[in-house]
Amino acid sequence: MTVRDPVSAPDAKGRPRRVTRRFPLFTRDTARPEGGGRAAAGDAPAPARQWPVLTVVLLVGLGLLLTALDVFRWGTLLIGAALLAGAALRWVMPDVGMLAVRSRFTDITTYGILGLSIVLLSLMAQPKPVLEIPFLKDTLHFTVN
Repeated sequence: MTVRDPVSAPDAKGRPRRVTRRFPLFTRDTARPEGGGRAAAGDAPAPARQWPVLTVVLLVGLGLLLTALDVFRWGTLLIGAALLAGAALRWVMPDVGMLAVRSRFTDITTYGILGLSIVLLSLMAQPKPVLEIPFLKDTLHFTVN
């Protein structure tokens, strides 16, 4: 077996193409994130293979449309809920297609924190907030004075 370049990816027969343990000077390829496979079988049409990311994107789009139509609280709640649903899908499903961007832990953490913060901010939005956190009001008055 002849190794032309020090890349650790296996060849077509599954044998490693790299014999040295040194890292390559130049990265020639990137690995798919864990869970980045198709969410449906390969013979399914493209939208069916990527249904998790399409679900999240459509829910976010609907939330943005509601926000544009002056239904602010419900629109932003839907956006946050879509991101939380993306985190749940990433956690539960082994293959989520293009919803997998980074490692599973990073995706779940990112989607979860962003979704939860958007939901909390929409619940605290004025006028008539659904959720009131007393120490935030005191902090605001302390910083403004």
